[in-house]
Amino acid sequence: MNDLVKLTEEIVKSLVVDADGVSVKEFPSEDEKTMLIQVMVNEDDIGRVIGKDGKTANAIRTLVQASSALNGNKYVKINIDKF
Repeated sequence: MNDLVKLTEEIVKSLVVDADGVSVKEFPSEDEKTMLIQVMVNEDDIGRVIGKDGKTANAIRTLVQASSALNGNKYVKINIDKF
């Protein structure tokens, strides 16, 4: 598993009540300079991960993108959804 996927998973798991219900996976992107990470959380936890006006989700994206930039990696897109 990619380090950025692990980082994303750790951040999300620290925010939710049902940490076992968190699924974070990397998907192939059409652009080789872009990395796509899909985050799935329990329906009850989606508000905790997205936050008011999406501020928490944007903070997660900022942290992961900063980590990627420090490691000379790709642009990261993170999609957050519930199941």
